[in-house]
Amino acid sequence: MNNLLEKRIEAGDFIITAEYLPGTNFENPPLPHLKNKSIVAVNVADNPYGPVMSSLSTSIHLQKAEVEPIYQLVTRDRNRIALQSDVLGAASSGIKNILCLSGYHQTLTDQPESAHVYDIDSIQLINTIRQMNSDGVLLNGTKINNLSILIGAVANPYLRPLELNIIRLVKKVNAGARFIQTQAVFNTTDFQEWMDAANNEGITKKAAIIAGIFPIESYDEALQLIEKHTDFYIPDSHLKRMKDAGDKDAQKKMGITICAETIKKIKGIKGVSGIHIISGGKENVINEIIAEAGL
Repeated sequence: MNNLLEKRIEAGDFIITAEYLPGTNFENPPLPHLKNKSIVAVNVADNPYGPVMSSLSTSIHLQKAEVEPIYQLVTRDRNRIALQSDVLGAASSGIKNILCLSGYHQTLTDQPESAHVYDIDSIQLINTIRQMNSDGVLLNGTKINNLSILIGAVANPYLRPLELNIIRLVKKVNAGARFIQTQAVFNTTDFQEWMDAANNEGITKKAAIIAGIFPIESYDEALQLIEKHTDFYIPDSHLKRMKDAGDKDAQKKMGITICAETIKKIKGIKGVSGIHIISGGKENVINEIIAEAGL
């Protein structure tokens, strides 16, 4: 049986997904913020900034609470043996969605001395799971029961040159990705250019493009994100609005307003299948963003 995310993709509906960032204290997921009826599925981050409760176990918790999980799986920390093992474990637990990504470099986590693995990259992981799905075999040829996993990937619409960006996106889709969640969109003009290229390549007919939305809480946070992460492209106009908003509460509200404005612009772009609210641990603002954007 198809899962809800797959059903909504096949129906061509506008999809809303959100992110949950697990913690280290065995806390239960904040279900009141994640059970909004507009949210189709919830990503579970895989140790993005250092060790937290595992994405797999947290995805199982969400599933038991009747929240459809998107299990994130990064290649930074695991070789191909561990990756295939975790995919089998996810499948045995009834998890139907896996997002394949490389993960932030370990120097961007709170344990920068960690050794990285990167035995295979995200495209190879996508192809591995596709092979486990359709062919019922592991990488070494071992026969398994065919899986039924909906495979997702990530993309940064701001990487240039655009031609190389699209080539990599095509490779992910051809490898088996059925949905693409993007990094945070702030500059809708450049995002429009990327979407035009994706449409021209026929990508949007093969995979659902779900645009990332990130709520900035303060001007200082925006500066820190730009300095630390190469995947955050925040326009000067947004920075000025955050700075001029006033105190912390006013800046937080401005961040939500910017999210809502961005969503409304994105909805009008041809080929966009939905939005993904990248909470970054701020799950308490998810419902507010959905409400303000009229979703």
